[in-house]
Amino acid sequence: MIKSMTGYGRAEQTLSEKTYLVEIKALNGKQLEMQLKIPALLKSFEFEIRNLLQEQLLRGSIDCLITIKQNGSLKPVVINTDLIKSYYTQIAALGNELHIETNDILSALLRLPEVVTPSTEMLSEAEFLEFTSVLNKAIEDLNKHRLEEGATLEKDLVTRIENIKLQEEKILQLEPQRKIRIKEEIKQLLEAHVGAENIDHNRMEQELIYYIEKIDLHEEQIRLRQHCEYFKEILKGREEGKGKKLSFVLQEIGREINTTGSKAYDADIQKCVVMMKDELEKAKEQVLNVL
Repeated sequence: MIKSMTGYGRAEQTLSEKTYLVEIKALNGKQLEMQLKIPALLKSFEFEIRNLLQEQLLRGSIDCLITIKQNGSLKPVVINTDLIKSYYTQIAALGNELHIETNDILSALLRLPEVVTPSTEMLSEAEFLEFTSVLNKAIEDLNKHRLEEGATLEKDLVTRIENIKLQEEKILQLEPQRKIRIKEEIKQLLEAHVGAENIDHNRMEQELIYYIEKIDLHEEQIRLRQHCEYFKEILKGREEGKGKKLSFVLQEIGREINTTGSKAYDADIQKCVVMMKDELEKAKEQVLNVL
């Protein structure tokens, strides 16, 4: 069971006269990269919020937006009375000078810059604990989406690995005839250049055995099968954050495929190697999406 790195989570709830809205979007990323946008009420808890996100989301490019709506009379604003008095004094003086009535200008004064400003109020510890329940719901929603996408990824990855194993089985079937063909070709070359009567058959057999062992594909195919099975075991495991481990196993699979290709000296086996490389590249692309 794997998770995708991409997903979206959202949670909204009203608690203690405040409505909390948390939206989290996750995209692919080699490490954890976090963009966090929070209101002033939560500034003192930014470190704790980042820790919660990091602990539960592990990896990816995370974009988290948190908004708080104050309900009723608890909206966090401050009226700067000293500034209003200063404005009024100057406006009243100007009104007297110009003989203009200035009695009903309070509404205009309240709209002047810096008169009404956001409060520097912060959430209490109890309110923050309430907020974390909303944050956790958004994280759970995101992880649910990650699991759903992960199921699709897992199905595709298993298909790629099974296709690689299928090509490996074809190579096993081609391998015996490859060795016979190579031996015959070497004998024909020696007879053509040295002459059949001049060949030391005992020495030739020893050299053929040495050469055939050097290009034998048996060990590579065994390791390739083992790596494929290990890859599938990791997919089935319940541990978190398997993307990097799966990527490392694919690298090992790629090494065995490349070695097989360099030793093949056979057109049909080379075709199987090309097919395996194609499936491997598709698997690598998908693993980049795995958490």
